[in-house]
Amino acid sequence: MQLSRLLKSSFKTILRNRVRSFLTMLGIIIGVASVIIMVSIGKGAQVEIKEQIQSMGTNIIMVMPGSSSSRGFSLGPGSKQTLTLKDAEKIKSSVESVAAVSPLARTSGQVIGGSGNWSTTVYGVDPDYLTIREWEIESGDMFTGRDMSTSAKVAVIGQTIAEELFADDNPVGQQIRIGKVPLKIVGVLKEKGENAMGQDQDDIILAPIKTVINRMSRTRHINQIMISANTMEIIPQASEEIKSLLRESHKIKGDAEDDFQIRTQSEMMTRATQTAQTMTLLLSAIASVSLLVGGIGIMNIMLVSVTERTREIGIRMAIGARESDILLQFLIESVVLSSLGGIIGIIFALAAIWGVTDMLGFKTAIDITTIGLSFLFSGAVGIFFGFYPARKAARMNPIEALRYE
Repeated sequence: MQLSRLLKSSFKTILRNRVRSFLTMLGIIIGVASVIIMVSIGKGAQVEIKEQIQSMGTNIIMVMPGSSSSRGFSLGPGSKQTLTLKDAEKIKSSVESVAAVSPLARTSGQVIGGSGNWSTTVYGVDPDYLTIREWEIESGDMFTGRDMSTSAKVAVIGQTIAEELFADDNPVGQQIRIGKVPLKIVGVLKEKGENAMGQDQDDIILAPIKTVINRMSRTRHINQIMISANTMEIIPQASEEIKSLLRESHKIKGDAEDDFQIRTQSEMMTRATQTAQTMTLLLSAIASVSLLVGGIGIMNIMLVSVTERTREIGIRMAIGARESDILLQFLIESVVLSSLGGIIGIIFALAAIWGVTDMLGFKTAIDITTIGLSFLFSGAVGIFFGFYPARKAARMNPIEALRYE
């Protein structure tokens, strides 16, 4: 019953000074809302990154050429041409833990056809490329094994190419030209969207790997080997088997450094998620400063309140109130003030998250745990910063308090 009376008294005090109470709570409101919004945006970013990396395909392992150096500086992965079609063929025939393998040769140029021209990238691949990427054909067909062996002048195009060159026309059966090489369109890919780096995955032309190597890039080396392992769990084993095979094939002995690099889908997801988590924690830590500022504001207002109610405190002590009663009264007022700020902050955060998701198109993920912890932390701020003013009130001399004007 005493606690009930103290809560009623706290609400009456807050309502009696509405504007001052709201301004006091403002720091808590901003702090709680900021933390929840930042965490929600960060969690949403993590979900989006995972979805985008998963859109790359199933259980992917990527083998890339090693890096070369110039004047002591590394030029980065892919700068040293070391991979060939034979490497991809050996992996496909010798490593039992992989389900699909596709070599990849990349070139770029101006594609002409239909109603205009467009600058794009051409990928020389194997038909297994669609299996690895989990990419389906919307219309037409994928090129065949026969097209691969004969370096046929055929291509499968992405949605962006189809829209830019052919608008509402059906591209299948029509011809495009890249440089001096004409290609007949045999299929159109389904829309894939942007990848984790924000690149348009539909701005692409797929052609048989030998067509690109023999007729366009005119080099025996390839840019990458894309592999799909049988299961996610077997990726580490498959990576080790591929590494051993390539070291033997490239005649790399002893402790000599690999002239290739292996990256897996799970590694990319882990790194991207860790980066997003670090950024979320950093932003949340910055937003949490507002909670501390709000706590200092509560302490200042409570000190003012103690001074204003000095005579009231003296009267309560004179009629039998103990130090613990006075301490509890002011401490509850502080906690109620900060908790109300926390509740308003949560409501504001949920409204802001809805606005960010609905109007700006950002992906967010509301975390119930963060909301609960933010509310508890706002209450803890009230206790921490309200204790000093409450103790100051409780330790007043009753006689001096009664004399206070």
